Amino acid sequence: MGQWWEIATSDPVQNLPSHRAVAYYRHSAQDRQENSISIQQEQVREWAEKAGIAIIEEFADAGKSGLNAEGRPAFTRMMEEWVKQRYDFTYVLCLDVSRWGRFQDIDLSAQYSAECKKHGKQVIYVTIGMPKEDDPLYPVYVQFERFRAARYSKELSEKVFRGEVRIVQQGYWPGGSPPYATQRILLDEKREPLHTLEPGQHKAIQNQRVTLVAGDASQVSVIRRIFDEFTELRHSHHRIAERLNNDGIPSPGNSRWSPGAVLGRLRNPTYVGTLTYNKTSQKLKTPRRYNPPEKWVRTEEAFEGVIELEQFIKAQEILAERRRKYDPEYMLRELGSLYNEHGLFCPSLLRLNPELPKPGTYARAFGSLDFAFQQLYRDHRDRARQLVYEQIREQIPEVLTYADFLVLEQKLTLSIQPAVPIPHGYSAYWPFRPDSRNVVDLTLGVLLSDHKELDILGYVALPRLLAGKDAMRLSSASPRIDLFGRTDLAFLQHLLKN
Repeated sequence: MGQWWEIATSDPVQNLPSHRAVAYYRHSAQDRQENSISIQQEQVREWAEKAGIAIIEEFADAGKSGLNAEGRPAFTRMMEEWVKQRYDFTYVLCLDVSRWGRFQDIDLSAQYSAECKKHGKQVIYVTIGMPKEDDPLYPVYVQFERFRAARYSKELSEKVFRGEVRIVQQGYWPGGSPPYATQRILLDEKREPLHTLEPGQHKAIQNQRVTLVAGDASQVSVIRRIFDEFTELRHSHHRIAERLNNDGIPSPGNSRWSPGAVLGRLRNPTYVGTLTYNKTSQKLKTPRRYNPPEKWVRTEEAFEGVIELEQFIKAQEILAERRRKYDPEYMLRELGSLYNEHGLFCPSLLRLNPELPKPGTYARAFGSLDFAFQQLYRDHRDRARQLVYEQIREQIPEVLTYADFLVLEQKLTLSIQPAVPIPHGYSAYWPFRPDSRNVVDLTLGVLLSDHKELDILGYVALPRLLAGKDAMRLSSASPRIDLFGRTDLAFLQHLLKN
């Protein structure tokens, strides 16, 4: 018998909504029709009605990947504005685990569910149903479904990749925007041309294919000009970019040409009709990475190029030669050959040889031309560094090697910097750069007699607080020798005693 305050109703009490919920739907471009938002919505609403749950708000992300939460505005709004801030509902309803997300790290899927639980809401997957109280198998089943959802995305990604590789191997364009000076053309099922595809336009039938042809005539003319100036006039990509800008020719982005934009066109095999795929990878929302050449998929003569193959090969040979020219080891070998030939070391020798990098290039690669010269004798300097280290150990009881410097009796940190003399007229000088790191108290410059013998002429003690950060040249006549010069290492013991 009912209580006196109860209102009579023709509907059974158990059919009245006893809980409130919000619902989340997601559909990505790759999902099948049965996963559309309207179908999800119908199933979730039907389940909620039978369970006596009132849906007070619905959130939907259409055409959004479930690999992460970023890029899903509805999901983010639901979490930030409803789950974390409102307390007038109990459940978050979702059709299944895959609609919640296909997180490759399944802990992330659990993390968002835990965030809901932290704020008093429980995520319910309709296809699994309402969990029974203290059911030990429910979390296991949910975790398994999370694994299945992540695995599905990975398998789908692999299928798409293999399909695109097959398309490239057959000589067709795999997708994306065409390179500058080319355009896409649609082919029918018999591989006959239909029409040009405008930017943003896609093929409508699955078994149609896309290939490339020469694009705007003015752009084709620019590409040919770039290759002509590079291979025939031997202009650098910097100069080509400058000349294009001076002539008012817009770049592919309708802005000014940069040297990098010119270089990118010179390296692009598309302009000789070669398709190259998988140079970079970015699967399942992971960061983009560059793949080694052996993983590239190349199809030559896939379509008619806009420049001749011979000219493209010539351009690649010039680029390879210039890359070699700026390789650090090559630069050092050439510098050493120049010094051995002339017995001199000065920037003017480099400027007189057009085949060698300029002094500024050495400065960018090694810090300065002086330090490039020091790199020629790095093995000799390493032996000298080891010799000084052994001498310090003989005089100081406690010497700890830490990273690339020494710690003396846990009181003083010291960096050893040997230098070979650099000829300068009838004399020589030794270049040093004080170690500016806060953890290094003293840079110990070691003046070597030459680059063959391990004869130490003396030392320069460069305290971080006094020597500054700038590189310096010390010669026998330098006033800094009087200030920082030492004839032996005994001064280290005095420093440690004070």
